Formats: sequence, C-alpha cells, structure tokens
Amino acid sequence: MRVVGRWVEVMLLVQRCWGPRLAGRRPCCSCQSPARLGGSSGGKDNQGSRVREKPPWRVLFLGTDHFARETLRALHAARDNKEEKLIERLEVVTVPSLSPKGLPVKQYAVQSQLPVYEWPDIGSGEYDVGVVASFGRLLSEALILKFPYGILNVHPSCLPRWRGPAPIVHTVLHGDTVTGVTIMQVRPKRFDIGPILKQETIPVPPKSTSKELEAVLSRLGANMLISVLKSLPESLNNGRPQPTEGVTYAPKVSAGTSCVKWEEQTSEQVLRLHLAIGDIVPLQTLWLENTIKLLDLVEVNNTIIADPKLKGQTMTPGSVVYHRQSQMLLVHCKDGWIGVRSVMLKKTLTATDFYNGYLHAWYQKNPHSHPSQCRFQTLRLPVKMHEKQVVAMQQCIK
Repeated sequence: MRVVGRWVEVMLLVQRCWGPRLAGRRPCCSCQSPARLGGSSGGKDNQGSRVREKPPWRVLFLGTDHFARETLRALHAARDNKEEKLIERLEVVTVPSLSPKGLPVKQYAVQSQLPVYEWPDIGSGEYDVGVVASFGRLLSEALILKFPYGILNVHPSCLPRWRGPAPIVHTVLHGDTVTGVTIMQVRPKRFDIGPILKQETIPVPPKSTSKELEAVLSRLGANMLISVLKSLPESLNNGRPQPTEGVTYAPKVSAGTSCVKWEEQTSEQVLRLHLAIGDIVPLQTLWLENTIKLLDLVEVNNTIIADPKLKGQTMTPGSVVYHRQSQMLLVHCKDGWIGVRSVMLKKTLTATDFYNGYLHAWYQKNPHSHPSQCRFQTLRLPVKMHEKQVVAMQQCIK
C-alpha cells in the first residue's frame, strides 16, 4: 500500500505541472483535473494548504507594462465584485524600473492599494493560481509548482506564432492581417510553449500602430482570462497542445532596429517599421554626419509620385527632397518614396522647417551638386551606444 500511495503522489505532482495528457496515461476520474488533487474531501497541495475546487481563487499576478496593467485591472475588478465571488485575494509582482514612478503595473497596484513585490521577491502568501502577462522573466519549475493550478499566461498573439517578448511589435512589423490573444499554461525552461486553454482571433486594423493594437488586445486578453478563471479546472483539463507547425519568434526590439536601411528596405517596410516601433523609439537616420530622428512617417499617394519633378528621375536610396504642395520630405527607399512630416535634429521640426533651415541652405551652398550627395544614410550605432539604447528601450517597452 505504501508503494501504491507513493506512486499516486508522484502522478499527481506530474499532473499538476504538466497536465493530465502528459502524466503517462489518462488519469482516473478522481484526478482528471488539478481541482481534484485532494479528492472530494478537499486535499492539500505541496505546501500543506487546502486545494480549492472552485472560486474564489487566491491569485498572484506578475506583469510590467500597459498590456499587463489591463489584465491586472480586470482581476482587481473581479476581486471587488461582491455579486460574483471569483477572486478572494490578489497580490502583484513586478520588476525593478529606472523610472521613479515604476512600471504601469506597479503604479496601478500602488494606487489600488494592492500588495506589490519586486522580482525575485514573490511574497510568502498561499495562492491557487498564478497569472503572468508581459513579465519578461523565465519562471522556474519550482515556482510553477507552488501553485496548485499552475501559472496562466495572457499572450498577445495566436500561438505558436510570435512566441517571445515582443509579439505585438512583430505582428505590425511583418504586416500580419490577423492576430489575437492566447491564454496558455506556463511550462518551465522555455517561453510560450504550454498548452492552449483559450484562443481568440481578430483582424489587425489597417495602418494601426503597436500601441493602438496593444490597447485592443489588452482588453480582449483581460476578458478572456476572466472567462478562463470562471471555469478554471475545466479549462485546464481541456487544454490542447500548441501546433508544431507555424512557430515564429518575436525577440526584443534592439536599438539597431530603429536605424532605417534605405538601400535594403522598401517604402512599405519602412512604414511598417514606423508603425511597429515609432511609439517606442523614433526611426533614425544619418544626414551630413548628423543623427536625425524621423517622427511622423506616412505613405506617399500616387498624385505626389506623379509629380513631374519626381517622375522619371533616377534616385539613390536615401535621396531626400522637399515636396512643397504636400509640405513633406520625400525620401527614396529601395523601391519608392516614403513621406516624412516631422523630424528631430536639435529640436522637433516640421518638414517645412527642416527644408527652410537646413536642406534649402545646403543646396544654396552647393548649387551644382547632385541631390544624392545630401541624402539620408543608414546610421551605424557604436556598440556602447547600442547597448545603452537597448536598456532604455526595454524599460520603455515594459
């Protein structure tokens, strides 16, 4: 009997972390979901606390940015909902920040008077389930096992597409027409590989920025999470493995990503790059040894392209001209033109200001020069500057 009892304990521990499908064989009816780890009399988890079979849940939330804050807001609202007792206790973990105010999740937690800890401190409370959104830290198996129902991840993509820390940026950057949110169960050692508990898709609005898409997906993800928590044992039991096909990765955005490669990138790619990261860091280029940030980029319509001054001319990628009728700078990419309405040199300038103060003055000094001689060129960041900008951008992304 002692051997049998020990075998049952081992099987239940494997099931808690990996789900019933990976526990070696289909479990019996008394242990088909984590909610039944202790049987009908109410069992105990590996910390000795009673395992709950139904709400209200004790939740530990781990997150950082605006996307995560919307999930936290929904959890907080559910905790305060007296009519439907879904959450009994809610505590928060975030990561250190360079900002004195802290990241959006910490700001919300402090304003809402929720207990908040800084990673790797996770407090000492007992919880039923963990929830993670935009956290950016790999969670250990030991941590996952602290939760009878494991840890759920609110991930803004249709997994397995765009596994990794920057799925929304890569969705916009690659011109995806469909995206969505996946609620999955976290597995140790690798990001975003766990079973899917719930997944919904939506069309990507045309010309939307990452920030605009984030707002839409954050609300969708928050609502989906609450739905999963309402039927948590059933959702976990019905989780399905991620497909092995269609896996793509969404690595962190680097500072070098913001440097436009005029010879390599098409006008569509440059515009998508602006839509994807322009809210995080402006695109950058080099003009006469000066670094210029491109603040407002737009698609160039056919009417402008048909202008006799542009049509039929052979332009080197990076060539920049001022189009007076549209009051835009037109920059030639690998295949065509992109419009720039404002830039930052020493200060923010409209395209007209930049032309009057810099571009026109250069042509006056060099009346016989070809326009390609004052073109925008690809900026090559020094290694140290690149590393500093990566750190700053990561703080901004979170």
